[in-house]
Amino acid sequence: MMPRPLQMLLYAAAAVPLLAGIFDATARDLGILATVFIFLVSLLDRLLSPSPANIHVERDTNDVMSVGAQNAVTLRLHNCNRSSVHVQVHDEPPEPCTTSDLPFELRLKPNQRRHSVYHVQPHQRGRNRFGSVYLRGHSRLGLWTLSDVRELEFPVRIYPDIQAVHGVELLARQNRLAEAGVRLSRLRGRGNEFERLREYRREDEYRSIDWKATARHQNLISREYVVEKNQTIIFLLDCGRSMCNELDGITHFDRALNAIILLSYVALRQGDTVGVLAFSNKIERWVPPVRGVSAAQKLIRQLYDLQPTYEASDYNLLVEETHRRCRKRALLILVSHALDEVHLKAMGKSARQLKRPHLVINALLQNVPLNERLDGIPQTDLEAFQIAAAAGMVASQSLEIAQLQKQGLLMLDTLPEQLSAKLISQYLDIKARHLL
Repeated sequence: MMPRPLQMLLYAAAAVPLLAGIFDATARDLGILATVFIFLVSLLDRLLSPSPANIHVERDTNDVMSVGAQNAVTLRLHNCNRSSVHVQVHDEPPEPCTTSDLPFELRLKPNQRRHSVYHVQPHQRGRNRFGSVYLRGHSRLGLWTLSDVRELEFPVRIYPDIQAVHGVELLARQNRLAEAGVRLSRLRGRGNEFERLREYRREDEYRSIDWKATARHQNLISREYVVEKNQTIIFLLDCGRSMCNELDGITHFDRALNAIILLSYVALRQGDTVGVLAFSNKIERWVPPVRGVSAAQKLIRQLYDLQPTYEASDYNLLVEETHRRCRKRALLILVSHALDEVHLKAMGKSARQLKRPHLVINALLQNVPLNERLDGIPQTDLEAFQIAAAAGMVASQSLEIAQLQKQGLLMLDTLPEQLSAKLISQYLDIKARHLL
């Protein structure tokens, strides 16, 4: 409870005759009477005003949120006062975040229940919590600010942007994956796993005809094959300092993690198994290969609180641990960001060591500010030197990537925001060409 400016103004007005009372006893008595009157009116105003303490508050939200997405939070209020109340409500969402429609104001009649919805956009994954709910109102005569605090702590887990998974699923069901930037590959040849016999169709290849079945049925019968399933995909997620770089407030690591979750969902729907090995200068997390569409949630639960470190990544350790944990042939997808050509050579050396017996994709996130620097027009000698240096770095990395491709490595050099679509397209192309 705090006095409002109106009350302070009234006391200031009453102080004028009190000061004049130094010279005039009548003015002094008038000032005392005015001060007592204001005090009694303020006290009566406080006693007769509805209190925010008599408002019941509940928070309704999920214990799981998505980073970078709009998550709805509902606050429900029940006025237990005998008179109407106008209240301002503020919540304490998980930080750091961006909120909309907060704070808000509601007018509640006696015994009325109302609710309001606001949205939270978390900026950081991991474990977090909601804090207290703050209520503030005015007394009937506007002399007091009445407030109350409700301790409604609620733990939440902030996951990567899993809402994007639902978007990809919807586009896949509607055969509209191209709208998400995914390039669908046309099947070359056929799968190796026989599924069934069926009647011959005009678009079937002649070599798919089963002549024994055709002779029995006196009608052309074709063999139908399916793309191989139960293949293993292992994500090698770099958690080193290079992944701490940010673009538009989102780290390269978060973009890589979102891409891994999206591709995991696609691969699990294809019947493959998916595992994750996260590393920096040590093994940060190991998720053994899992299968089934429901396994995507298991991956998210085990990776949502993973954070990059400011340590140099140990690629020799990565090679040793990958060979130890994954002996059978698998598709290894190394997701990282190369700081320079020296860093890129270290990654390429490790990728070459992993090439046997595995199929390796080295997915690299581009340095966007560095590439944008190339398009600038120098105005000074210093800017000309900077642009020339940037061009040299980009050219060196491009040359190193070309050399790694000649050595049989699958290289994917992409903008951070296009990583998810490019990885899914590359995976579908590998499945279509039966490279694994």
